[in-house]
Amino acid sequence: MITDPHRHWQRVGPVAILLFPFSLLFRLLVFVRRGLYRLRLRRSRTAACPVIVVGNISVGGSGKTPLVIWLSRWLEGQGFSPGIVSRGYGGKAHTWPQQVRPDGDPAMAGDEAVLLAQRTQRPVCVGPDRPEAIDALLRYTDCDIVISDDGMQHYAMHRDIEIAVVDGQRRFGNGLMLPAGPLREPLSRLRSVDFVVCNGEPARGEHRMRLGTPQLVSLMPPFHTCEIERFRGRRVRAVAGIGNPARFFDMLRKHGMLVVEQPYPDHHVFSAEDLAFDESLPIMMTEKDAVKCRHLIDDEAWVVSVEAQPDDAFVHRLGQMIETLRSC
Repeated sequence: MITDPHRHWQRVGPVAILLFPFSLLFRLLVFVRRGLYRLRLRRSRTAACPVIVVGNISVGGSGKTPLVIWLSRWLEGQGFSPGIVSRGYGGKAHTWPQQVRPDGDPAMAGDEAVLLAQRTQRPVCVGPDRPEAIDALLRYTDCDIVISDDGMQHYAMHRDIEIAVVDGQRRFGNGLMLPAGPLREPLSRLRSVDFVVCNGEPARGEHRMRLGTPQLVSLMPPFHTCEIERFRGRRVRAVAGIGNPARFFDMLRKHGMLVVEQPYPDHHVFSAEDLAFDESLPIMMTEKDAVKCRHLIDDEAWVVSVEAQPDDAFVHRLGQMIETLRSC
């Protein structure tokens, strides 16, 4: 079983107490760094078009990717030509930024970037320097608005709208900052964002995001689909190399599957050996993992595709903010 640091971050136990002095140091560094930008001792770079950041203040999966996909499609419906920038975490390219195609290599650009390119069919550019990635995206495409997948803490990038996504199950763990807890920034940071969207049951002041009924897509050609209810009552092997595998396993159980859990670390680089199991069961995997595993599995395997559904109040207020940006 993979050791999950979130197990320690959910409470103030011996591990958190031991690491607490390091959390204080990390908190100080975060305060100083953000202060440099607020005092304009360090400058954010403004892009040639509006930038929307979808991020979080804690480590681990929160549901950002489905919201980025929804946002890209919604912006298209509003008449925009959106593009997406991302860190390209896990990518091993020697030069950055990298333009990402739907058939791109996840080993070069990162799994999330390839998934975003596939699901949105919009231009995607990745690189550790987010303003540089935005410049490259705008140089080679006709994008007129940019979505940054993550990047709330990348203050070198000016942003026009900030959306913080919260995991409704884990919330903020023990409320401590790294490494004693899961927080990248203090909870007070949420007071400065435009939206707090909860993937689950929202707290006061948060918008709710639901994930619609999942659809299953076969991993191998011809990529046919089927209803998830087809596997109700059946044993399946659930493979997940994401920030919060338990959420994926729980979702499958909610739809009646008898789940054999197979968790891996976030952004895990899969090998054929990882997916060679003694017991032959239908394999269920996340979309992010599927982009790395298409050529590694010969057995029956299904990709669990989900769609984000933010609440009406979020959509209405976002529309108002977008119209303000459009008129500037």
